Amino acid sequence: MSTEPKKYRVHSDRPFYAVLVVISSTYFLLLASMLLANGAYLIGGAGTPTISEPWSQAHPIMALLIDNPVGAALADPNIRYAVYLSLVTCTISSILSLWVAVPLGYLLSRHKFFGRNFLDAMLDIPIVLPPLVVGLSLLILFQYFPEFIRENVVYQIPAVVLGQFVVASAFAVRTMRATFEQIDPRNEQVALTLGCNRFQAFGWVILPEIRPGLLTAATLAWARSLGEFGPILVFAGATRGKTEVLSTSVFLELSIGNLNGAVAVSFIMIAAAVVVLVITRIWGSRNLTL
Repeated sequence: MSTEPKKYRVHSDRPFYAVLVVISSTYFLLLASMLLANGAYLIGGAGTPTISEPWSQAHPIMALLIDNPVGAALADPNIRYAVYLSLVTCTISSILSLWVAVPLGYLLSRHKFFGRNFLDAMLDIPIVLPPLVVGLSLLILFQYFPEFIRENVVYQIPAVVLGQFVVASAFAVRTMRATFEQIDPRNEQVALTLGCNRFQAFGWVILPEIRPGLLTAATLAWARSLGEFGPILVFAGATRGKTEVLSTSVFLELSIGNLNGAVAVSFIMIAAAVVVLVITRIWGSRNLTL
């Protein structure tokens, strides 16, 4: 009987990774094609309003900036107001989302209590519900509030913030819960045994460790707020110069048949989201390496 060790056939991993690459690259190419299509449409400039010829010849840089769909859109004061309102409300919504996401994420990840599963399920409602239903629910809720509150919230700027906040907070909570679950609780316990109270242990031990997660949650909430449409349309309306944000600007431009304007505003939203996400990824990576 042979005593030589049995040789096992070593299978190649290439087919496995080839399948993964094909599936991943298909979705990536779809996303990239969508972005490139927007850019190609803008560069093509079909039906783009042009500035006067003498001004174009005397100021070629200004002609390049203005004589295109994005420049024409930004020349509209209503679009500029929508850009400003979007930046302000998205920032406020992301800050408020963190204010809610940090304590909720901490409780769900570290403690077991009665009704925990019910609370966990309730937090997913803004994610799974159709956006229009979220806005309608907010509108119905505020019918039970006093009239002076309704007049200052519904179809006003606070309604924009609230509509963004309800949905963005759900994503921020999920991010912060995952962040807390990755942190070893023993460091906090050691701080408590050394004389710290819960607030001191959280501020001195836990908070520095969750900074990358905070940044990710804030970015996700900000980007989600920027793209929010349904709750804002129903609860805040789409009044130009009042409650119009970039997402509703696309709807308004399409409703009047201005495809160039809608594409230009969409491109502005894409550019803003990409810039914020890239900066956050770079900043977050630096924090992780510290």
